[in-house]
Amino acid sequence: FGPSFWKIIIRRGADMEQQLNRPTWSRQIEFTLAGIGCAVGLGNVWRFPYLCYRSGGGAFLVPYLLMLVVLGLPLLYMELTVGQYTRRGPVHALATVCPLLKGVGIASVAISFIMCIYYNVVITWALYYLFSSFQAPLPWQNCNNTWNTANCTNHATNSSYSSTASQEYKMLEQTSGVDEAGVVRWELFLILVLAWVLIYFCIFKGVKSTGKVVYFTALFPYIILIALLINNAQLPGALDGISFFIVPEWDKLLSVEVWVNAAAQIFNSIGIGFGSLMAMSSYNSFNNNVLKDALTISIINSVTSILAGFVIFSAFGYMSHLQGIPISDLAVDGPGLVYILWAVMFFFMLLCLGLDSEVVNRGGGGGGGDSTPSLFVLAICGCGHVSLQVGIYVFQLMDHYTAIVSIMFLAFFEVIAICWSYGKQMLCFCFSEMTGKGPNIFFRLCWLIVAPVLITVILIFSIVQFKPARYGDYVFPPWAQGVGWVIAMGSIIWIPLGAIHTLWVLPGSFMQVTHLIIFYMSFFPVQMIGVTAVPTYTRCYAKSNTTQGTANKDDTRSGKQGSTRAHAIIHVSCNKSPVKKSTACDFYNDSKTVCPMNITDHNSLLGNSFYYIYSLKERFHL
Repeated sequence: FGPSFWKIIIRRGADMEQQLNRPTWSRQIEFTLAGIGCAVGLGNVWRFPYLCYRSGGGAFLVPYLLMLVVLGLPLLYMELTVGQYTRRGPVHALATVCPLLKGVGIASVAISFIMCIYYNVVITWALYYLFSSFQAPLPWQNCNNTWNTANCTNHATNSSYSSTASQEYKMLEQTSGVDEAGVVRWELFLILVLAWVLIYFCIFKGVKSTGKVVYFTALFPYIILIALLINNAQLPGALDGISFFIVPEWDKLLSVEVWVNAAAQIFNSIGIGFGSLMAMSSYNSFNNNVLKDALTISIINSVTSILAGFVIFSAFGYMSHLQGIPISDLAVDGPGLVYILWAVMFFFMLLCLGLDSEVVNRGGGGGGGDSTPSLFVLAICGCGHVSLQVGIYVFQLMDHYTAIVSIMFLAFFEVIAICWSYGKQMLCFCFSEMTGKGPNIFFRLCWLIVAPVLITVILIFSIVQFKPARYGDYVFPPWAQGVGWVIAMGSIIWIPLGAIHTLWVLPGSFMQVTHLIIFYMSFFPVQMIGVTAVPTYTRCYAKSNTTQGTANKDDTRSGKQGSTRAHAIIHVSCNKSPVKKSTACDFYNDSKTVCPMNITDHNSLLGNSFYYIYSLKERFHL
């Protein structure tokens, strides 16, 4: 072991001390609700029904549910395991698991930042309509407005067209294309500032404030969705809309785009690759059953999407009945889809869903460095484009290039970093250390084979059949498509940069650095269990009584120090000296390793570092 190696070990010891002092959720239900809030967001009420509408109604449910089982649930399980085990945010957790691919963690922070801007646009729109909903009569109920189009008639109840006109000409005042920036819409700018202020007050105390907010924001939307479904089901034509939603058009399954959209929806909805759930799970108690949380979050997420589908499509059926045209011919686009239901409570529900998405994405905004001050998060929240008349076009570019392209690349390299570089067996070991039972064969196969292969296939097809971004009939010019790719690369580029940085900063030749990364660093995360998840000292004492030697019952040392010494009692071959005089060199008795100094307090920084090496040698026979 050379000097550079010892620097790494000592740094790992410092990291370990920080992990021991990491705050935890006040109650485990707070994490579950925060996880549901992360998974259940605007995408469930907006993007999922829109994809069903475009992809053959019920036919979309087939690839969606399949992707949930073989991709969504296993990868969510994987992320929660890594976050809870390492007790770190996505950047540090992935750097610990696979230093060469630490850029994946940075990329997850970058994409979370982009999505924070993306979702806050919808929150701003929801707040705008929420305030407008208090007017009497509602401004979009008649044609006596300066922004109404020539086709507007007071006697026609064309709610779809009315909402589109309201969105395009009243709220956005959008320009004719992305080439025209337009002017600042000061109403939207002030609402944008208000939205960021709301988010700041939800997160400024970390998990303590977030845990309390999610009690309301995660549960209230279900009350509104159920109430809307009951109301919509009584409207004429509602059953036709529901039938359109659940009856599949099987020929749509032959389109690769449908399968790509299904996988992208699972990743975007659950939050795979964003780092938010990984960061939140790092605040769990070490022995929490992450499989139960993964099942709860993924199932509730999908049930919510389907519930929202019934709500939206029942409204579609009513619109179709009023207009006398088939549901498939309704003029509904992505952003306009959620604005077909005009009610104060509906827009308040959208606000809650948006706050959920934003608050938990602080796991990405603050996940890069778990010590990121809240004021820094507040500072980066100041950017946004929604207040410009060109904002809707930028929004569409972000949706098109981030929601599919970036997240697929990110998910692929995350699987490579955790399941292949770190290793399936190591991941299973982490889970068994936390819960006492390893994952079953289904999850192991998904991690090792199914997920990497399926993501690769989807990624290839999504690139081969990639279509330029559009907004309705408007096709973005080539330079705007280039901006879209810059947005996508804004997160992806960190993956190779992270690898280059790792190889650059470590001393030694290229082969020495590679050897260090592969044979030493990637083993250390497993050894954190020796310190971060030690049993109580009483448990260590009871265990030591059954073997050689006896620990002092009245020893007031911490569980960490006590378990270290108890192990020295149990494994005499590792330490032949009296337990109270044990030193770091004694831990290396079996390997004849020369240590630089004696350590009598294994609660110290260097003591922790040596305990890493001791556990490493014991478990892997190095």
